[in-house]
Amino acid sequence: MSTRVHVHLFYGADPRFYRPGDDIGCLYGYHHAESDALRLTYSQDAPEKKPVRLLRRALKAALGFDFLHTWRNRAEMLRSDVIWTHTEQEWLSAALMLLLSGSRSGAAGAPLLLAQSVWLLDKWPSYGLLRRALYRKLMTRADRLTTLASDNAALCQRYFDREATPLLYGLNTRDFPVRVPGEWVPHTPLRIAAIGNDRDRDWDTLIKAFGHDPRYSVKLATRRRIPAALRAPNVEIALFSGIRKQHELYDWADVIVVPLRPNSHASGITVMLEAAALGKPMVATDVGALKDYFPAHEAAYIPPFDPQALREAVDRFVAAPHDALRQAQAAAAGLLSRDLTTQHYAMQHVRVTQEMLRARAALRPRVEAPGASGTADADTSAPRESRGGF
Repeated sequence: MSTRVHVHLFYGADPRFYRPGDDIGCLYGYHHAESDALRLTYSQDAPEKKPVRLLRRALKAALGFDFLHTWRNRAEMLRSDVIWTHTEQEWLSAALMLLLSGSRSGAAGAPLLLAQSVWLLDKWPSYGLLRRALYRKLMTRADRLTTLASDNAALCQRYFDREATPLLYGLNTRDFPVRVPGEWVPHTPLRIAAIGNDRDRDWDTLIKAFGHDPRYSVKLATRRRIPAALRAPNVEIALFSGIRKQHELYDWADVIVVPLRPNSHASGITVMLEAAALGKPMVATDVGALKDYFPAHEAAYIPPFDPQALREAVDRFVAAPHDALRQAQAAAAGLLSRDLTTQHYAMQHVRVTQEMLRARAALRPRVEAPGASGTADADTSAPRESRGGF
């Protein structure tokens, strides 16, 4: 029999409606795991009228996860063998649904929950006692913890005394085919692009480094509000949405800059993957375990909150174009050699799922063996984590 995997995604990522007409599959590439041995289903977005949508979002704001969306998808989730989640917003919600449904970890027929965290570890110190207590309780229903960065995995051990498996996120190479550059000739003024909506983007440092300096032309693509005090005549702030517009921005740019505040979740990695695929030299803040993906010879790394270091890193590219080209070529080659693709990302989930199923099978004889009373002793503990790695 094939293994039934339910991929629980946020409301708005229903593969039936995501980028209709593009035949893109699942937003994060989980569809690449589909096989005769692994059958995938996905959470579905229910049509909503405005009052219900407001209620769902209010509940999400209060809990930190979208429980109503999860509850609507509970039937398919409870029928599955394994549940995959992409962020803590999904696994926290799935864990609560499973507990309320009486589906205990380790119980016969209970779905295994693969709990992937992104922002949870960065936010953890700011949570109050009640939220921490709730999330710790829900974590008892998580059978396997995963993250997208080794820094986050280390914090799982520190905060929760649980091992976590770091998985390497990947690029959709159909949207961004890898092309190793053959030359790098910068424009005058130098064209710098910075892209992203993550909460840890450091636009302040970016604009302090390059704003009001005619040697640089900057395009900043974000949905986040940029304070008027930071605006500069040589910095264009706009939202370049859609694949075509993103490609236009990358094609325009000489250098891609990823300025970041300290974080543990590899903020900015999507932009770095895209820049590497398109052959652009990169400068990024050395935080969030980005070197898990691109080592120092494939990107220029700078300390956080250092506009001078950022400017000097870009100026070194201009002063030594051959070095910039070699770095861009190394990043493109590294993306390919490490297979930083959505296909590989999905197959890492397959590997972890196989490990989870083997761990459950190893526990099953002990769970079903008669106890001293002659009845089965239920083992409700989660399977012991096996050490993850790259």
